[in-house]
Amino acid sequence: MTEGAGIRAGDLPDDLTAAEAGMWQAFRNGSVYDLSCGDFTVDDPHGGQPWGPERTVRARIVCWLLLDGPPALAGRVSALKLVGVRIAGTLDLAGGQVTPYVELTGCRFDEEVRLPEARFTTVRLVDCSVPRLEAARVHTEGDLHLPRCRFPGGVRLTDAHIGTDLLLNQAIAYRDRGGRSISADGLTVGQDLQAEMLESYGEFSLRGAQIGVSLSLRGAKLANPYARFALNAPQLTVERTLYLTPAGVGSPLLSGTTPARGTRIQRFDCRGGVRLDDGRFGDAVDLERARFDLTDDQELSLRRVQTPELRFLGDKPQQGKVVLSGARVVNLVDRASSWPDAGRLHMGGFAYENLVPQGPFPLTERLDWVSAATAEYAPEPYERLAAVLRAAGEDEDAREVLLAKQRRRRETLPLAAKFWGYVQDLAVAYGYRPGRALVWMAVLWAAGTLAFAHADHPPLNAGGHPVWSPALFTLDLLLPVIDLGQAGQWQLSGGWQWLAAVLVLVGWILATTVAAGATRLLRRS
Repeated sequence: MTEGAGIRAGDLPDDLTAAEAGMWQAFRNGSVYDLSCGDFTVDDPHGGQPWGPERTVRARIVCWLLLDGPPALAGRVSALKLVGVRIAGTLDLAGGQVTPYVELTGCRFDEEVRLPEARFTTVRLVDCSVPRLEAARVHTEGDLHLPRCRFPGGVRLTDAHIGTDLLLNQAIAYRDRGGRSISADGLTVGQDLQAEMLESYGEFSLRGAQIGVSLSLRGAKLANPYARFALNAPQLTVERTLYLTPAGVGSPLLSGTTPARGTRIQRFDCRGGVRLDDGRFGDAVDLERARFDLTDDQELSLRRVQTPELRFLGDKPQQGKVVLSGARVVNLVDRASSWPDAGRLHMGGFAYENLVPQGPFPLTERLDWVSAATAEYAPEPYERLAAVLRAAGEDEDAREVLLAKQRRRRETLPLAAKFWGYVQDLAVAYGYRPGRALVWMAVLWAAGTLAFAHADHPPLNAGGHPVWSPALFTLDLLLPVIDLGQAGQWQLSGGWQWLAAVLVLVGWILATTVAAGATRLLRRS
């Protein structure tokens, strides 16, 4: 009988060790092959306890089973289900077509696992020690599960296609020679990518990735403080929500849910820059209680992001920059204490339609928020805020914002224009408080009436003149367009003539500023 004929018939090859022979038979039976001893310290795949030949199988035999293994026993489905097994050598399935179901739990690989361009149904590596996972362009019809695995040499999933879910929950990945812990550029996931409580020490790269449902980084810890990015995901597409939020600790039932009050939680914590530029998110980007520890040259960058809702509810970054330039959101859910200080926020071209503050966010602090985003005067952030407030029915607040815009603009003007700006502000607040002009007019009218009641006022035409009225005379001076028949009928001299000239000048200033304010109001309406 030839070797190939024996394998097709299910006979054991002659050179198998006892551990490999047991694996071979379990594969045909589709049953779990468990070589753990029951001692947690010894069975820990990430610990230092040695695993001898009684727990060791060769990677070549594993590849043999998966690529060209024996037939299943009658009435059974062949599958590779290993627990507590050491795989010696490089597991190389590059380009292979793997039909059997694969599930390895608590296993230890001596060398890297190579899966580039391989095709699987479903692969589950749970709590395994893998020096490096090389799986560029790998294709699975179902899930790829890697929870609680450790990858000292990183993970490569570039251009991989995962049919349903990709799980990296509680996995730990360290940087490779290129500085990346997880390289998943061009990754496509049919449903969810869950990386809750992931620990990444290096750059987690998701450039151009497409996620069919949600991307959850709840409770994840990303650290790459000495390079530019800890999370590098420009042009990321997530059909539902990106979660950079807390995760409940201690119960698997809390996965994917908001932790209940009193639950011990672990925040999303990022030491290093985050780039989500040009991302598209179908439901929301959620930064609830997220913590970003940035250096001065690092950024939380959301340039040109598009999402119906941005929940900016994390801790205030003490260093670095938050960049929202060109982003477009419908609802901006935020907290006053979450935004960085002046000079660390950039919002040029940031468009939002509704403000949903969580907690107190008075208008004075909202104006400080706009001011913090504009190191130099720019009208667009003020006009955007005013338009949103006006659409929400807050007309008075909208006028306050536009007044703040004029005052900010005034500081950029030449001296003469700046002086005229102060006059307009003092007189009628640039037209946004037109009632102030009436107050000034009433005060000047009363003062002028009292003053001119004691003035010498010989008539210019002794034969025909009206009765002297200090009140009408003062009002005629203050109203530059209306002629009440008083100002041109009396002759003043000395200081009274100067007082009359001042009232005429002030009248013109008040009229001009009121007209300018009315023009702005008409343009806005």
